[in-house]
Amino acid sequence: MPELNNRKPLNLRRRGIYLLPNLLTTGALFAGFYAIVQAMNSKFEYAAVAIFIAMVLDGLDGRVARMTHTQSEFGAEYDSLSDMVSFGVAPSLLMYEWAFRDLGKLGWFAAFIYCAGTALRLARFNTNIETVDKRFFQGLPSPAAAALIASFIWVMLDNEFSGRELRWYAVTLTVFAGLSMVSSVRFYSFKDINMRKSVPFMVIVMFALFLILISSYPPGVLFLLFLGYALSGYVLWLLEIRKKAPGPDA
Repeated sequence: MPELNNRKPLNLRRRGIYLLPNLLTTGALFAGFYAIVQAMNSKFEYAAVAIFIAMVLDGLDGRVARMTHTQSEFGAEYDSLSDMVSFGVAPSLLMYEWAFRDLGKLGWFAAFIYCAGTALRLARFNTNIETVDKRFFQGLPSPAAAALIASFIWVMLDNEFSGRELRWYAVTLTVFAGLSMVSSVRFYSFKDINMRKSVPFMVIVMFALFLILISSYPPGVLFLLFLGYALSGYVLWLLEIRKKAPGPDA
């Protein structure tokens, strides 16, 4: 996926079409399309889960391409188009069908802010890939924004809340996610974590406990996880402002 993986410069990517990574990208695209269809059929939980499946597949295609040395310009562009469907159109339509239908113009305007935010986020990422600090994303990554929307709907459905009851909370969350994607707030990218480096045994234990925690209640844990990540950039921003502020003796 372009936002969670390092990509080669345009002039260094091969122009061929490789089967395995593009099959994974096609799977992510299908999951996004499936989410749209299920949202239109009012099967909102299926749509939310499909967005998470798209996120997993999208996270694999770039890694597989690098491991098999099959990165290509075609794959990079195809991946961005797939992301727009899975993490832009699908979440905005899902939220509209679930909560915004009765809000008239305000409803589709809020959904469009999110959709446009995704498009602008992807375009900015593709053009700034070689100039930004690899340790941080500029703006909330679109997969994380989509996961925030999908997990919110999933956990509310699981607790038997309707979209009509929560429509104003849904508007706030959707607009927040859309604007966060196009903001200049920095979010930690986790790219400086070396997966090939040996780690203490306790790291593996903690990872296993983390998986158990998620499996205990996936909707709630995932929502809290991605909400925390979405807020982490603003916490980091406030800490940076505080650090730059002159002291009382200045």
